Amino acid sequence: MSMFFSEAAWCCLAVTAALGSIVLCKHKSPGQLGTPVVWLAGLCGGAYLLVLPFFWSVTLFSLSCFLVHMYSADQELLPVDQKAVLVTGCDSGFGHALAKNLDKMGFTVFAGVLNEKSSGAEALRSNCSKRITVLQMDITDPEQIKDAYSKVVEKVQDKGLWALVNNAGILGFPTDGELIPMIEYKRCMEVNFFGPIGVTKAFLPLLRKSKGRLVNVSSMGGGVPLPKMAAYNSTKAALTMFSSIMRQELSAWGVKVSVVQPGGFQTSLAGTNDVWIKKEKDILDHLTQEQLRDYGQDYILLQKNFLPLIGSKSCPDFTPVLQDIQHAISAQSPFPFYTPGRMVSIWLYFAFLCPTYLLDYCVGKLLFNRKYVPRALRVPK
Repeated sequence: MSMFFSEAAWCCLAVTAALGSIVLCKHKSPGQLGTPVVWLAGLCGGAYLLVLPFFWSVTLFSLSCFLVHMYSADQELLPVDQKAVLVTGCDSGFGHALAKNLDKMGFTVFAGVLNEKSSGAEALRSNCSKRITVLQMDITDPEQIKDAYSKVVEKVQDKGLWALVNNAGILGFPTDGELIPMIEYKRCMEVNFFGPIGVTKAFLPLLRKSKGRLVNVSSMGGGVPLPKMAAYNSTKAALTMFSSIMRQELSAWGVKVSVVQPGGFQTSLAGTNDVWIKKEKDILDHLTQEQLRDYGQDYILLQKNFLPLIGSKSCPDFTPVLQDIQHAISAQSPFPFYTPGRMVSIWLYFAFLCPTYLLDYCVGKLLFNRKYVPRALRVPK
């Protein structure tokens, strides 16, 4: 009988692997179906290792097939049909690339920009079709949000807005949490959290009318604690929780909510070197004498080396992010979470499941170089 059980378990594993391969070949986006297939393979692999009785092996196999079918059956993309999409933060980065891609797909695109005279805004006007409208939209300015809403309503009229993509955000100055000025914490929260909330509240009536989509671009950092990112990661964690609650509340209205949690990509989120120099000066101006003595000015000045470190660990190809956002906008049954980027889903699951001390050790060893330490920690007492 044990041989029969073994053959049954091998059969379950083989067929599930085949189904998983079909699903992965059919859907290229790495953030969509990789995680379910891994879980299914784990279930069937566990059944084999435990050598379950035949009844439970078949039951587990049937459940696995059902889950694969559930994740693969409703992946048809809905027709564009002149649907309108608003994307914030289109001056550069994800937002700029997404606005151009959606325009090519045939969507009516409203591209919100921080500066309507920026090179990114001009590029959208020059290189895209007449379906795209560039909107002056500082998401921290209620008057600009109100003005953008009026222009969107004027163009979409009774059709409503199909999708809102809250993409605009800032990184802040990555350094020790004690050194980040309160004004920097407040600025990050204003742009990364209160801004998307303000835009969402303004445009939700249009989304409810179309039974459309709300897509919030968060970050892997919203679920994985990373040194020097106290301001940025805290805002993204808040945005992720806000999105999850809105997903529950808006389901009754037929509005689907998705959170995109990208890993490291080479956007302009970190800002220019001039911006970093100014923020560096702000930090030094806000330090107490005790903090300056314990950390040392040399340590603070070395924090700018974190900028090229971020770049070296980031991916220049936005394709995974764009595919996932487009899927969240267009799929018949979009996923609540997308994790584009190398090993992002693994890090998020690892942060959720593993012991805290192990997480802290791995983050410190694998993601960050502890070469630079505060003055008080390297000078003998």
